[in-house]
Amino acid sequence: MPNLTQTALQEISRETLNHYSARAEAFWEGTRDHDVLQNIEALVSAIQSTPPFKVLDIGCGPGRDLASFVAMGHKPVGLDGSSTFCDMARNHSGCPVLHQDFLSLSLPANEFDGIFANASLFHVPSQELPRVLLELQASLKTGGVLFSSNPRGTNQEGWNGPRYGAYHDLKAWSAFLKDAGFAPIDHYYRPTGLPREEQPWLASTWRKI
Repeated sequence: MPNLTQTALQEISRETLNHYSARAEAFWEGTRDHDVLQNIEALVSAIQSTPPFKVLDIGCGPGRDLASFVAMGHKPVGLDGSSTFCDMARNHSGCPVLHQDFLSLSLPANEFDGIFANASLFHVPSQELPRVLLELQASLKTGGVLFSSNPRGTNQEGWNGPRYGAYHDLKAWSAFLKDAGFAPIDHYYRPTGLPREEQPWLASTWRKI
């Protein structure tokens, strides 16, 4: 695990977010039709409270999945570090969207039934991940559910072009989540129906203890 200074952490956030903001329209066109219903249903089916659910979509991007949660009758709130994405998400979904950096979260306690982190938390450097997960855990109601989907790897991290990423395997990711006060519910690899070597995404659901 690299020992990153505060200056390095600020650079990671700035450069990664600048990359997304500069390519916001292209990102929207390239991802707006992605089918992540399996992931949405993995979260929703694991929540044990009475619907509609209040869901935090962390790393909501332009708002594709916020609109899906609204269509299902739930009450999603978006969060993204890119102000450009925040504006796009509000316009697309009509939902409230928080403009917050993952490394500087300010979330209400015991607020959400579920957290949807689809292709987002892998941007958090490993040394900061325990703190970030504790902050997310605190924002969930007791028994609330965290869903995450990240590109998997062999626990390496660093710059991938203009973006920073940490690529965990199931064992390492599970250790982070358990240390933050979560119990495992389920996990799977995506896309479904392919050999494991052709499934780059690790998805998992976790319950707040």
